[in-house]
Amino acid sequence: MTAEDKSKKELIGNEGAVLLDMVRRLHRRNASEHLKKLVKKTHPADIAWIFRHLGEVERKNIFSVVAQTDIIGDVLSELDQSIMIDLVEDLSAQYMADIVTNMASDDAVDLLEAISEEMADEIRRHMEKKDREEMDELMQYHPQSAGGLMSTDFMSLDEDLSVGDAISLVQKRSEEKEMVFYLYITHGENKLSGVVSLRELLMNPPQRQLKNIMNDRVVSVTTDTDQEEVAHVVSQYDFLAVPVVDSSYSLVGIVTVDDIIDVIREEATEDFLQMAGAGKDREILLKSTRENALLRAPWLFASWLGGIMAMIIIGGFKEELTKVLALASFIPIVMGMGGNIATQSSTIIVRGIATGRINMNEFIKVIFKEMRVGLILGIMYGLFLGIITYFTHAEPPLLGLVVGVSIFVCMLMSATVGAFIPLILKRFDIDAAIATGPFVTTSIDIIGVFVYFWVAKLFLGL
Repeated sequence: MTAEDKSKKELIGNEGAVLLDMVRRLHRRNASEHLKKLVKKTHPADIAWIFRHLGEVERKNIFSVVAQTDIIGDVLSELDQSIMIDLVEDLSAQYMADIVTNMASDDAVDLLEAISEEMADEIRRHMEKKDREEMDELMQYHPQSAGGLMSTDFMSLDEDLSVGDAISLVQKRSEEKEMVFYLYITHGENKLSGVVSLRELLMNPPQRQLKNIMNDRVVSVTTDTDQEEVAHVVSQYDFLAVPVVDSSYSLVGIVTVDDIIDVIREEATEDFLQMAGAGKDREILLKSTRENALLRAPWLFASWLGGIMAMIIIGGFKEELTKVLALASFIPIVMGMGGNIATQSSTIIVRGIATGRINMNEFIKVIFKEMRVGLILGIMYGLFLGIITYFTHAEPPLLGLVVGVSIFVCMLMSATVGAFIPLILKRFDIDAAIATGPFVTTSIDIIGVFVYFWVAKLFLGL
């Protein structure tokens, strides 16, 4: 990072702190009109950031001011879900219906799905029939599918239209549509035919028909395509939006890049939390201490169980330990090296799966590659530690060999297991990220302790 980048980062942080302080000051003075003016000038995403740092009472009071502005819908779509649910519970159904009607369709659906079913039903009852039917249609799709992400506010044009007529339509309707950089071309009963960029439209003569200038090799997704796959399509082809079609190939919506960025961020956050053994709730930082502890407790149970198993194994070799007390001093390094390389392997595999860089048809090849990595690192660190042990522990003479071989075998097995488990989980359509948490490290701790004492018993004749 350059000095210029650092200064920008600090400036943004300072601006946020100044804005937060200003909002709090105006709130303390009950300067509602000034606060309202400030809110109108502030980007909704920045307001959402401010709300994360406010106390519960401050949030409620300041939100009552935000609710008096025309950016209330944009602010709600930017807020963390738990904060948003807490703030809207006191609003009337009629007022919420007005807000939802003016929101982008995909954001409105997200809001209705986040709140309680009773409240959502009450809001829908206060909406006009056309808007209610649109919401009901979108809410039938799974929230984490293309249908659940898509917006129905897109620009589509019939393929028989001329370029001149198409430009006139774009000028009339573009304000109420999303992502008019792409114009989707249809035929018949809204069947997707192709796509034309706004630039291409403007570069062609007015009399030419759209079907003669469109790109008919349009990449699309279906309404039931998983959001991760949609994100993969958008990131692979560098699209700003991707069209969504139903089972009859009729165009029903588009998923825009801003939603995809949110998906990538959410999926990565879930993966990191699971890999750390902290559950998968993306808003864990906003939970209370009690909720936070309850979310993390089940994941730590695996570590606790692994510790009990390791204790039992060590207890089973108590006699060998009393004969060669020096064995005890190497237990942490054997367990640590095995756990670390297993975490490395499983993390690499999980991210490879998430980014599409790992081909599941080359299952065996991927495992053997990690096995070879474990073999090389195991030999290297086993040799280093074996030599150090030989010169620092004269008795018993073969202790260095025991430690070196144990490190080698443990790292080889750990790298293999760390790669194997995520791939197996993925093969059975189970989230591979859970493999990188306490599950793998605990398993490797148990394997490492057992291998170490078994090698010691074999070589030292205990």
